Amino acid sequence: MKSLLIAVAITIVLSSCGNKEQKTNVTQVETPTAPPAQLTDSQKADGWKLLFDGQTKNGWQIFKERKNNTWEVLDGTLHCKAIQEGVAGVGDERSDIMTTEEFENFELSFDWKISSEGNSGVMYRVTEEFEQPYYSGPEYQLIDDNGYPGELHDGQRTGDNYDMHVAENKVLKPVGEWNSSKILVSGNHVEHWLNGAKIVEYELGSADWIKRKQASKWKDAAGYGLSNKGHIVLQDHGNEAWFRNLMIKVI
Repeated sequence: MKSLLIAVAITIVLSSCGNKEQKTNVTQVETPTAPPAQLTDSQKADGWKLLFDGQTKNGWQIFKERKNNTWEVLDGTLHCKAIQEGVAGVGDERSDIMTTEEFENFELSFDWKISSEGNSGVMYRVTEEFEQPYYSGPEYQLIDDNGYPGELHDGQRTGDNYDMHVAENKVLKPVGEWNSSKILVSGNHVEHWLNGAKIVEYELGSADWIKRKQASKWKDAAGYGLSNKGHIVLQDHGNEAWFRNLMIKVI
């Protein structure tokens, strides 16, 4: 009996050693890096230029060079992190990110998605003379229309010119799915597009625009919508958002 117990013990020890050796030889597989963003030959011929290469933040900077730990490149996207409650230093230094280059007349194309209850936006012709980008640049609103926890009024939903013009006839994909948007700016003429359809159209400085501005949250923002040239800004509103295929054609 004693001999049998010794034999069993030896077998267990050898089996344990074998398992340790097997674990040591396991190969760690790294997640492949997302391929760089690319333009087609026809897009290049048509004058399109990438704003985001899918791998670095080259061509982008933080508004007013403020402290920020939210914007990162993740799986080929410009990703805005959400605050992680109870985790110090994750998403607690929030700022908007903007192109280093300024643009006047252009067609901007981009894909985007947001998290449940999320809120973000894209602003254009932004200057750094004011404390926040939205005091100068009009905003193409991006938000969870159905699940946002706050009350939303006309002019505050996806595709709207924020607090100014309401998007019409829009087809919006569910939260977590990719949408494609376009902003066209030519002189004072502006158009918002969503998933292939034009949803907003307006003229900066027109009588209608002035009337809307005076009735909006921008009524006391002296520089709102007045710059002829400026940066393109992606908004960090405290929620998770993703952007990809950001490209521009100067017109």
